[in-house]
Amino acid sequence: MRKGIVVTAHVGVEKLAAQAEELGFSSFWVYDTPMLHGDPFIALALCAKATSRIKLGVGVTSPALRSAPAAANHFASLNALAPGRVICGIGTGNTARRTLGMLPTKMAELERFTAALQDLCSGRPTQYREGDRVREVQFMHIGPYVNTTDPIEFVVAAFGLKASAIAGRRGTGVLSFGLLDPGAWAAFTQERRNAARAAGRPAEADSYVMTSMHVLAEGEDRYGDASRDAMGHIALSLLAFAADNPSFAANLSEEEKDAVQRLLARRGTTATSDERHKVLYRNYLGRIAPEDRDLVLPSLVDKLGLVGTPDELTARIAEMEKSGVNELVIQPVVDPVAEMTEFAKLTV
Repeated sequence: MRKGIVVTAHVGVEKLAAQAEELGFSSFWVYDTPMLHGDPFIALALCAKATSRIKLGVGVTSPALRSAPAAANHFASLNALAPGRVICGIGTGNTARRTLGMLPTKMAELERFTAALQDLCSGRPTQYREGDRVREVQFMHIGPYVNTTDPIEFVVAAFGLKASAIAGRRGTGVLSFGLLDPGAWAAFTQERRNAARAAGRPAEADSYVMTSMHVLAEGEDRYGDASRDAMGHIALSLLAFAADNPSFAANLSEEEKDAVQRLLARRGTTATSDERHKVLYRNYLGRIAPEDRDLVLPSLVDKLGLVGTPDELTARIAEMEKSGVNELVIQPVVDPVAEMTEFAKLTV
C-alpha cells in the first residue's frame, strides 16, 4: 500500500511537502475549499518548487467552483512547475458548495467537467457551454505557460457507485474520504472496472482513500483524548454533513443522531436555518476543540479513523488493499511532522 499526506492549504505548507518527500510518501494533497482554506494552486505551486519527486494532488475541485477552461489552466500551469507529478481530483463540490449554502453539482455535470479537463489538459479541444451558447475551445498559449505534454493523473471523488462508474467511463482513478469499509471499496472497484470495460477503457486505475490515523501506545484507551484529537476532524465532518443533509442523517444510529443535534445546538443553528452554513463548517477539517471531543463517538472512531496498535493497523490496511485501495492518504492535525514520521514507519 502506498502512502500519502493531505492537509489544508496554507502558508508554509511547502515545508510539510518537502518533509513528506524525504519520508518517502508517494503523494501530497491539499483540499479545495475556497471559503475555508487557502488557495490550493498557490499552495501546490510552492510545493512544486520545494520538491522534485512527490506527486501533488488537489482533493478535490469541482465544476461548481471553476469553469473547465479556468480549472484546466490551473492544472496545466501547475504541471509546468511539476511535470508529470500532478493529480487532479474532481468531485461534485459537496463541502465547497455547502459552505456557500448551496447544493453539490449533479453527476452528469461532474462527468462533463471531467471529460473537458482531460481534453484541455492534454492539448485537445473541447466543447464549452454557457446557457444555450456552445463553442469549441482549446489552449492557445505560445511558450512555457502550460504543460500539456506530461500526463496529469485524474481521479473522481466517489461516495457511491454512480461516481465509481463515471471514473470507469472516463478512465480515471477513484478517491474517497473517510470510507474504510473493505466491502464498500470492493464494490467501488468492481463498478469502476465494469464501466471501464464497457467504455473500452483500461480496467485498472488507482484508488485513494483519505482519512486519519492514530497509533495506540501499549495500554492506551482506543477512545481516549489522543485518538479523538487525531481523527475528530473526520468525525465532525460527517456530523456536519448529516446536519446539512437529512436523508443521510436518517441512516445514522440514535447516538449519532443525538451527536448531530448537539453539534447544531453548539453552533447555535438548526438543520433548517438558511444561515446554518455560516457556522456549521467552522474550523472544518481543522483540529477539533477540546470541548467537542464528546461528539467523537466510539462508533465514529471505529468507522472513520484508523486507530489501533501497529499490528491492528497493518492487518486493517492489508484488508483495504485487497479490496482495491492503492494508496492511503492521512491528514495529520495534532503534530503533523511527528504524525507523518510515525505513519512512514508503519509497515503495510
